[in-house]
Amino acid sequence: MSHIKTIFYDKVDKSCPLNEYPRPQFMRDFWVNLNGEFDYAVTNDAVTFPMEYQGKITVPFAIETALSGVERPFTPDDRLWYKKNFTLSEEFKNKRVILNFGAVDWECRVFINRQLAGSHMGGYNSFSFDITDLVTDGENELIVYVYDPTDKGWQQRGKQAVTSHGFWYTGTSGIWQTVWLEAVSREHIGSVKLLPDIDKGTVNIKTQAVSEKKYKLTAEIFDGESSVASVSLTGDDDIEIPDFKLWSPEEPNLYDVVLVMKEGNKIVDKVKTYFGMRKFSLGVDNEGYPRLFLNNKPYFQNGLLDQGYWCDGGLTPPTDEAMIYDIQKMKDLGFNMLRKHIKVEPARWYYHCDRLGMLVWQDMVSGGKELNTVYAGVIPNIQGVFVPVADFSMKDNKYAAFNRGKKEWRDAFKEEFMEMIDQHYNCVSICTWVPFNEGWGQFDALEIGSEVKKADPSRFVDHASGWYDQGGGDFRSIHRYILPVQVPKRESRPFVLSEFGGYSQIIDGHVWNKQKSFGYMMFKTKETLTKAYKKLYEKQIIPLLSKGLSAIVYTQVSDVEFEVNGIMTYDRAIVKVDESTVKEINGKLKF
Repeated sequence: MSHIKTIFYDKVDKSCPLNEYPRPQFMRDFWVNLNGEFDYAVTNDAVTFPMEYQGKITVPFAIETALSGVERPFTPDDRLWYKKNFTLSEEFKNKRVILNFGAVDWECRVFINRQLAGSHMGGYNSFSFDITDLVTDGENELIVYVYDPTDKGWQQRGKQAVTSHGFWYTGTSGIWQTVWLEAVSREHIGSVKLLPDIDKGTVNIKTQAVSEKKYKLTAEIFDGESSVASVSLTGDDDIEIPDFKLWSPEEPNLYDVVLVMKEGNKIVDKVKTYFGMRKFSLGVDNEGYPRLFLNNKPYFQNGLLDQGYWCDGGLTPPTDEAMIYDIQKMKDLGFNMLRKHIKVEPARWYYHCDRLGMLVWQDMVSGGKELNTVYAGVIPNIQGVFVPVADFSMKDNKYAAFNRGKKEWRDAFKEEFMEMIDQHYNCVSICTWVPFNEGWGQFDALEIGSEVKKADPSRFVDHASGWYDQGGGDFRSIHRYILPVQVPKRESRPFVLSEFGGYSQIIDGHVWNKQKSFGYMMFKTKETLTKAYKKLYEKQIIPLLSKGLSAIVYTQVSDVEFEVNGIMTYDRAIVKVDESTVKEINGKLKF
């Protein structure tokens, strides 16, 4: 464990952390946040409710983290139990009571008043239970049971480990995103999907309602305070947006939408959401190079790897302000994209990217039964010395070799990935889906990339980021550390450098573990680090823009545990590279 804390640690409201509305793209007026103090117990019993609890834990911070107030290891032999009592207010009377979880890692069962409300598997997607028939007018008891094998299981877990080392980080077990209650009418709006079309000047709104009665559904669209459209909905509607404003990182214009469901003249549900008028597509520039386009123009995506870890909160940001800080600081430095690396963030993180103007590449979370270092590490790096990594490939149907041997493991990955896409479909800033990274649990990437494109043709797909390219997706995606960047053979797909850099510095008092800290190339001072950073961009990156390079992802936003290759320190206290130099370089990274 480390004793460094982020600059946001003392700003955390321990009574109810992260108390902002947790789902900005599907907002209702009334809700109750259950974050804060829960009783907890760690047992080896997966069946029997604990007779007593061992202490208090602050939700939604994982048991391994400092902000949880517990900060203890959690092993695959452990079973974690949470308990909290709550009383429903008058606003819940004659309403359906929905219990929502932002994310629980990994397998959980939820009980209301000792009766099973439901169960869920998967550590990164949100889920809900209708608990109306289980609650009473008085005090109610919520119990959550969790099992998490971390890196000893086959599930999607990213870089979590029971024992952190190298680029494997402290596990995040149990509840790690907001828990909240919502009151809805029996008849209500079930879902909404938004798809802008800048060529037609319209937005498509697909809605589903939960109702056995006759109802009327309307939408009013606002540009700021001004209403620009007000229409009745049929369930699949194209709505014209007159004189629309485009969304881009430079001008992140958003339109608000208010959906109202009526039975006769009575409003039974109202939901607020939003969208941006933008388009992601592929095209060819004036020199004949395939490029990524934004709003029908070539657009260079200049990004950073963003793993979203916090030294005091693990996968959970300490505060809403902390999420905003990372995004805004990188934007201020001149970056226009973040690659959210094998992690799914709370919904508010994407909302802030939408409103601040930051493109997002969204990775699926890696998994599989351990990491096969031969296929995921040794072979590609050895090949990279003798044969350019960009030109090296291998078929990914060797399921056992990539530790995806059982069909149920592969099915779980696909189900969770498609669920993640569905849950984030309306995010304006997400421009790219990334199923696999550097062969970690990779399988059938060509087919999966095609399935993703079919489910969401409005975005790019980087089907195999890094090494085992299968010839699909929208990019030729390569990684290159230490050795010079090499241009791959020219083809119809744009080529992107989806990981590079990793230049590192240890700063005393701001590292997780000074003795075990590492980086790809280490520098002792801010001056030498900045000089090397500038040289890397000027000698290797900027010259490649005219040779087809269409997007870059520098490693990385911040240090993470033993990795000290961040633009910022792990506690977010220091920007390690001279900011004016970074801004100057980023000003040159444009078409």
